[in-house]
Formats: sequence, structure tokens, C-alpha cells
Amino acid sequence: MPKPYAGPIVDAHHHLWDLGLGRHPWLAAAAGDRGGLGDLGPLRQNYLPQDYARDAAKHDVVATVHVEAGWASNDCLGETRWLETLDKAQGVAARYVVHVPLANPEAAMLIEAQAAFDRVVGVRDILSWDPDPARRFATRDGIMDEPAWRAGLALLGRHRLAFDLMVFPRQLAGAARLAAAFPDQQFVLNHCGSPIDRDADGMLLWREGLRALSRHDNVAIKISDLVAYDHDWTLDSLRPVVLHCIDCFGPGRAMFGSDFPVAGLHASFDAVYDGFKAIVADLSADEQTALFFGSAKRIYRLDELSSPGLLPA
Repeated sequence: MPKPYAGPIVDAHHHLWDLGLGRHPWLAAAAGDRGGLGDLGPLRQNYLPQDYARDAAKHDVVATVHVEAGWASNDCLGETRWLETLDKAQGVAARYVVHVPLANPEAAMLIEAQAAFDRVVGVRDILSWDPDPARRFATRDGIMDEPAWRAGLALLGRHRLAFDLMVFPRQLAGAARLAAAFPDQQFVLNHCGSPIDRDADGMLLWREGLRALSRHDNVAIKISDLVAYDHDWTLDSLRPVVLHCIDCFGPGRAMFGSDFPVAGLHASFDAVYDGFKAIVADLSADEQTALFFGSAKRIYRLDELSSPGLLPA
């Protein structure tokens, strides 16, 4: 009989914010659409460690990785300093993937300053671009091919920082070329490669692009926020996406993440993680442990974490 996972979890991807700080322009009432997510109204409230702990209460989340949450781009260190003030007793935001604009002339200084924080283990500079302005996250197309941006990326290795790679399927071929050009850089593809076009051609482009990217051993994948691009989801609609990710990358290079509170636009935290557990229940215990715990622990350097147990505050 299949046995759903019941062990410790590292949530590899979520966000926190205090809107009272006025540092999240994309969540301002006057901001437009973003990334095909739909109405952002429900996100326009604070989301702090106690809110995450409430949502995750039914799951054995022992540590989480906070991913930059669209903080004001001219103050990326401000988000890190704010995260440092938050309560870590429950393992929420135990590690950070921070923002650095890698093409910025001050990228070297910013990377060094970010890396000085012990909890910083990765950088994200969103590359997702689409011809439709309502879908875009990035300001322009082709950023990953620009020499100045690549020069910034080349600086991450000396600080042992992973790069969280967020692109749309149309960009996966370029991402594969990027991974080949930087074979010693650890990349982590966000949100399954964002399969936003759900018709047959769109899903074929995603499947083939993901397969090609997975051939590079320096790339891992986060299976996260499947519901962002499948608003009328069912377990049967999510299952082939999850299983294709695992088939491409293997459990040793794949990890689950909630992407809360963003995923909360279309699913509860329980629905997200109960869905993950149901979909992979037929895998071996070791494979499930890798997906829920081990891959994120290794890649995001949660070295102090054991099973079970919490990180020290």
C-alpha cells in the first residue's frame, strides 16, 4: 500500500512581508497584474512568521527557505536586515535567497554584503519575461545573455551562493545554455519552470524544455506553486506536472516548496502539501525524504538540521 510521507519538511520556497514598511511596490493597491497570478488583493496584508506557522500547523515543517519577495529593488539589503529581526524559534526563514540585481555596477559589493549574513545561501534575480506585459516579471527579454549580468552571476560561486532561476518555458532553452556556461554554479529552477500556457503546445514546450535543462547536473528544481498557472486545479491536473519534474531531475535534485502566501490565492497550505504527499506516495521512503527534506537541506546548506529537530534560533 502507498504510504504518504509523514517526516520532517523543509519548505524550500515561501515569502514574508510587512506591508507597513512600504517596501513591496508590486503589492501596492495601484500596481497592475503580475505574472499571470490573477487578483492580488488577498495578498495585500501582512504575512509574518506567525502567519506562516498557522498555515503550516498540520505539517512537520522544521525549517523554511525565505525567497526574496519583491522588496524595493534599490534597497535589496533592507529585506535581509528586516528578516534578521524576525523570530527564528520555529525555523521560519532559517535561510534566505536574497535579491541582487546582477547587472548592477554595484553587484560585487551587494553580493559581498549579502553573503556576510550567515543565513544567506542564494540569490534570485527574476528573469521571467513574456511578450504579454501582464505576465512579465523581468523588465526586458534576454537578460541572462547580457555580459554585465553574467559577470554578476560569476561572482556567486566564491560565496557558495546558489542562484534561484525563475523563467517561463519559452526561456528554458536559454537557461540550459546558461547552465552549460556556468557548470560550477548551482542553479535552482523555481516553480517547476512556470508552465503558464496550459494548451497542448504550451505544455509540450515546457516538457521538452525541462528535460533539456535537467541534463545539466548543476540544476535542481523546486516543485512549487503549481496552482499559479492552473487556477482550476485538481490532483489529477497537478500529478503529471509533479511527476515530470521528478522524472527529469530525480528526487536528489528536486524539492517541494509551498510558495506561500502566493499559492494561497488558489489553494490552502494543507491542500498544497497534502497534494504533494498524495502524488508521491508510491515512491520509496528515501525518495520521499529527499523531496520533502534532504534536497533542500543540502542545496540550501541547512547543515545544522537533523531529522527530526529544529535549527537553533
